[in-house]
Amino acid sequence: MTKIADSQNTHWVNKTPETIQPYLQLSRLDRPVGYWLLTLPGWIGLVVPSWICRPDWQIWSPFYWGALIFIGAVAMRGAGCTYNDIVDRGLDAKVERTEARPLPSGRITLLQAWMWLGAQLAVGFTIWVALPWGAKLIALASIPLVAAYPFMKRITWWPQVWLGLTFNWAVLVAYAIKTGGLDPAIGLIYVGLAAWTVGFDTIYALQDIEDDAVIGIRSTARRFGGRVRLGVGICYALSVTFITGGLLLSQTPVAAFAVLPFAAHLSWQIVRLRPDAPDRALSLFKSNGWAAAFLIAALVLTQL
Repeated sequence: MTKIADSQNTHWVNKTPETIQPYLQLSRLDRPVGYWLLTLPGWIGLVVPSWICRPDWQIWSPFYWGALIFIGAVAMRGAGCTYNDIVDRGLDAKVERTEARPLPSGRITLLQAWMWLGAQLAVGFTIWVALPWGAKLIALASIPLVAAYPFMKRITWWPQVWLGLTFNWAVLVAYAIKTGGLDPAIGLIYVGLAAWTVGFDTIYALQDIEDDAVIGIRSTARRFGGRVRLGVGICYALSVTFITGGLLLSQTPVAAFAVLPFAAHLSWQIVRLRPDAPDRALSLFKSNGWAAAFLIAALVLTQL
């Protein structure tokens, strides 16, 4: 077994044969918080109240589409991580947290990584085929965001903003599945979720801040410096504000109250955040899956 930082020894991926383990690690299947943070915005898009729904939308529809969104998120998050590792293989070899990854460690070749990327994209394409046409077109529009993301940390201090725009695209796709299109309400919610991502990925980046400074990688964690708690707090405040605004524009304005448990969790993170405690940063980052789950549960309850 080859242990990678952030991966638990007890995770099933780390108990698989060495012949397949590098591929699973390349997809970050041993770190499930990533695909959950990609899935949950899609689920939010399915439960946000809206003025119209497709004529064939039934009570079971969110469960069907929710399952497809989950499968697509696992596949596309894996593809995105594989692509990112292909691009960053040289940089990863210089960072202690990432040097054991399959490509920099030599446990998988570049050709094998490209082939694995193709296999995951094939799964994602299968999910895309099942989407309604409006959602298909919206999903395609995310490709430039995904393709450019690995290069953002080389050219801007704000790569987390690009990640936020990319990682939450599923909320737009899911909303289009439900309604057939987009509206200002979901646009505000999308911006709010993007700000949330900037906040939690800044927390995640605190783990690499010293290595990133040495090799010249830029991040909001480095940009905020000693004011990182204030920076994350502003991101989270913007997130709550925009999501609340979007929900106030929805068919059920009372759903705006659903943001309260989400906001409470983000406030708790700010209180707990310590820039000099990388282990705590990782724990706080992972807890954002619960933040989104609280928002989804509250949205459902406000519509019962």
